[in-house]
Amino acid sequence: MNRNDKTARIAHVFSGTFVHSTLRAAVEILQNCVLGVDDKGKIAFIENHQDVVSLSEIWGFETSDIKQLGQYEFLMPGMVDTHIHASQYSYTGTALDLPLLEWLNTYTFPVEAKYKDLDFANNVYTKVVRRTLKNGTTTACYFATIHTDASLLLGELADSFGQRALVGKVCMDCNSAVPQYKESPRECKEETDRFIKELLKKEYPNVKPVVTPRFAPSCSSSLLSELGEIANNNKLHIQSHISENKEEVELVKTLFPDCKSYTDVYLKHNLLTDKTVMAHGCHLTDEELEIFRETGSAISHCPNSNISICSGMLNVRNILNHKVKLGLGTDVAGGYSPSMLDAMRRTIDTSKALTIQDPQHKTLSFEEVFRLATLGGSEALSLDDQIGNFVVGKEFDALRVNVCVPDGPIDLFPGECPKVILEKFLNLGDDRNITEVYVAGRQVVPFPDTK
Repeated sequence: MNRNDKTARIAHVFSGTFVHSTLRAAVEILQNCVLGVDDKGKIAFIENHQDVVSLSEIWGFETSDIKQLGQYEFLMPGMVDTHIHASQYSYTGTALDLPLLEWLNTYTFPVEAKYKDLDFANNVYTKVVRRTLKNGTTTACYFATIHTDASLLLGELADSFGQRALVGKVCMDCNSAVPQYKESPRECKEETDRFIKELLKKEYPNVKPVVTPRFAPSCSSSLLSELGEIANNNKLHIQSHISENKEEVELVKTLFPDCKSYTDVYLKHNLLTDKTVMAHGCHLTDEELEIFRETGSAISHCPNSNISICSGMLNVRNILNHKVKLGLGTDVAGGYSPSMLDAMRRTIDTSKALTIQDPQHKTLSFEEVFRLATLGGSEALSLDDQIGNFVVGKEFDALRVNVCVPDGPIDLFPGECPKVILEKFLNLGDDRNITEVYVAGRQVVPFPDTK
């Protein structure tokens, strides 16, 4: 191989087993390989271990510096949470007894209104960033609240801890049962502009703003149009919710009678682009999915939330058959777990439940779900040119997994191959098995003592 970038130096070299997804293979396992990461955080090479001596000569590293993975260790790409409400983390694991619209007014809006207090925001946001990183979420697409300063704080914390993040200041100007928790259309526009300008001015390498209308029922038509214009003028990501439960879908029909569908609401306000991710989509029609495919917009599948607040069961197979981009999300706190491992497990559970209902339904495999949590998530966020798998030139977002940690949750037995070990981790593992986390080549877990 030729060394193309003469200015880059090697910062890390790992030897052992690497597991990732490609466009052709849901799971590709590379054994006895060596992977190098340059000092810019990018993957410099991934080659067979027998070439390590020549690689060390080409790239100028010492073979003694190689980090050797153990027999029951492997590296995998970092997981991508395509939909999580950082502001709801304080009540994760509780308040799951109501359907969506009642749930928002009873639990969510009163809690989110508290984020005017930056001390409260700092406490919660610090914990959610730490927790998700520890659970292997190297990239998070965050909803914050309507409060600009607290949303900027979330961006600062994500950068401080080294997490790759899209951070959204929530926009909503109507239909809130908490009077103090909404803004006027003018305030929304001005504060969104301020949020974007100030966050971009920080020049964080891996934290960017995302335009965030909460969802159509909480936004006026004029506000949606303003946000579509802001996103397109600044070439920014967009996130929101769509077709989460049937009551919500009917409400949208009432609020936007001139639109053909829920999807049409966002389409007419220029909010469906190839940098848009919409959470849930449980009740989208095939016609709506065609619009998603045509616009390049993505869906974030949040199975824990869909089940926990009885919203519906997304047919992921149907989404994939329509060639719509799809990633997974935890949807804290509608989803009670901040772990993407849980999101993978609930994705398979939902797929199996659909197969019980219809034996013709083709159940998702664990390999397919692994891809959705990594490469699929990067595609959903239009970041697949930067992250998602181990390809030379991409940034090194990775997890070091040890399935045999002391007092860990997994028991191993003789003769188990790497694919079995991977499946056991995905079904049984937890944060104890994720011993190191890297984002853009920087080791961010274990946390430094100063954090």
